[in-house]
Amino acid sequence: MGLPTAGRRTMERLAKLRNKLQEKELDAVLVLGSANRRYLSGFTGSAGTLVISQDAAVLITDFRYTEQAAVQAPEFQVRQYEDYLSTVREVLEQHGCRRVGFESDIVTYDQYTKWREKLDEIEWVPVPGLVEELRMIKSEEEIACIEQAAAIGDEAWAELLPRMRPGVTERELALELEFLLRRKGAEALAFDIILAGGPNGALPHAVPSHRPLQEGDLVVMDFGAKVNGYCSDMTRTVVIGKACQRTRTLYNIVLDAQLAAVAALKAGKTGKEVDAVARRIIADAGYGENFGHGLGHSVGLAIHEDPRLAPKGETVLQPGMVVTVEPGIYIPGFGGVRIEDLAVVTEDGCRILTRSTKEMLELGV
Repeated sequence: MGLPTAGRRTMERLAKLRNKLQEKELDAVLVLGSANRRYLSGFTGSAGTLVISQDAAVLITDFRYTEQAAVQAPEFQVRQYEDYLSTVREVLEQHGCRRVGFESDIVTYDQYTKWREKLDEIEWVPVPGLVEELRMIKSEEEIACIEQAAAIGDEAWAELLPRMRPGVTERELALELEFLLRRKGAEALAFDIILAGGPNGALPHAVPSHRPLQEGDLVVMDFGAKVNGYCSDMTRTVVIGKACQRTRTLYNIVLDAQLAAVAALKAGKTGKEVDAVARRIIADAGYGENFGHGLGHSVGLAIHEDPRLAPKGETVLQPGMVVTVEPGIYIPGFGGVRIEDLAVVTEDGCRILTRSTKEMLELGV
């Protein structure tokens, strides 16, 4: 009999990582980032270090997590520490590791300084993005989790709409949306909910306030769920009551840009090429300066992953990458419009995971 599915997945990921260690002439790598740690081992605890070499996979953690680690990471040797650096040294010496990579984009300067002082026999080599590169292409199992999280978002949003009316505050609606997401199966929010009406919608990452919704408000809602650690991400913008002509114009520009970018999204394109499609439409309409963020980003165990759909996005897209497509226009003092779908890149296009309508909704009309 072969390894169980989870065990086989872990071994496949470790094999890919070990190939990278060989390419970089590293004896081992220390992995501290929570998403990277979970991706490689299955361990979900908040404290732990993976030491991975060609012949070893060790999870170092403290008393709180040893039992959990043994259950969640059966392919790893679990080591409990009392003195963290002494245990790291022991593991590295046991496996003859002298040239060791570390996540320089995650490890703090204080940690690095202590390593250099206390483990001065080790040559520490920065390897930012080493594991993240492996995470860029999602397996069918990962995509299924993201798709389930997206479906939860669609259902929750549909139930929230009838509750959106003048007088209800942004914060009340955000709390209600969180409840709906969790009741429908989300283990957690993918990120803090953005729900902003009227002028607050001009802030791309607005925090829900006590401002009550008003007739004519554009309301931007950006939210996501987590399923088995994997995130979804969607944004929809609606109108409270009847939309004015300015609102209709802004909405249609963003929708045209979003649909064009979705149509351009496919394997072989770079992130900046897809970004340029949407950015050109918005700029040609006279709102280029009001679209100040990238078109999108990848989503997985973290809500913002690589590759990015942005003016500097050089990564060539590949099948299995999961990205957002979210152009927006933000007008200070008036409001904002953003429309965001979650999509799986395919050879000849993409598959949209977000099912909610993108038609402009005038609630209460």
